[in-house]
Amino acid sequence: MQSIIVEDKAYIRKGLLNLLELVDTDVKVVGECESVKEAVIVANACKPELIFLDINLIDGDAFEFLEQTQHLNFKVIFITAYEAFALKALKMGAVDYLLKPVDIEELKVALNKVKQLTVIEQKEQINVAKQVWNTKGNQLILSLQDSFQVVDLDALMYCESDKGYTTFYCNNGKKYLVSKTLKVFEARLNDANFIRSHQSFMVNLKFIDKYDKSGVIHLKNGKKIPVSSRKKDQFVSAFLNRNSD
Repeated sequence: MQSIIVEDKAYIRKGLLNLLELVDTDVKVVGECESVKEAVIVANACKPELIFLDINLIDGDAFEFLEQTQHLNFKVIFITAYEAFALKALKMGAVDYLLKPVDIEELKVALNKVKQLTVIEQKEQINVAKQVWNTKGNQLILSLQDSFQVVDLDALMYCESDKGYTTFYCNNGKKYLVSKTLKVFEARLNDANFIRSHQSFMVNLKFIDKYDKSGVIHLKNGKKIPVSSRKKDQFVSAFLNRNSD
């Protein structure tokens, strides 16, 4: 089976390659990718039969990639660090997944399972997983350097992105830094009353005290957040609609 690995961490890709060489000579890796954009290009070019697909990538998530490659026929084994929504979605869809770091015995089981399914059967399972994934909860689980942190979205004031990292600021004064871009979290935060005011910021509308028409948001804790000219119309519309309820 020709396959590609879509995973944003190089050491995970390398480890999976090494394990595949040990457990399955039928799987031939023909491409490696670290982003949704790159994976779409490679998948269209290589037309793989199997994709090892990370849930959270540097510019989006696995389901965004799947939406953009619906015309292709391949099977999927998901890869994920523990993340509550991801595992709930995959279990509900009965889709095979591997937890990081990948275990050789779990890899064997996943490969055996995926080979027994037709592409159509697995696409149906993935659709179930996608529906669960898109049913957003009121919490976000962040993968930090040494732990997994549960964040209540009602208590999250804003997020700030910088050079591939995102910091989450809560109303209790705590903040959490993750090594993902803001785009990875944007869709979920949009569903939770957040708006992107700037390339580097997403703001929880409930924590806004006022908006200066000059392009500055004042949060209730005194923090000032910029609104870019490109985002201004969208932000003002969301702000006014939220506060007219």
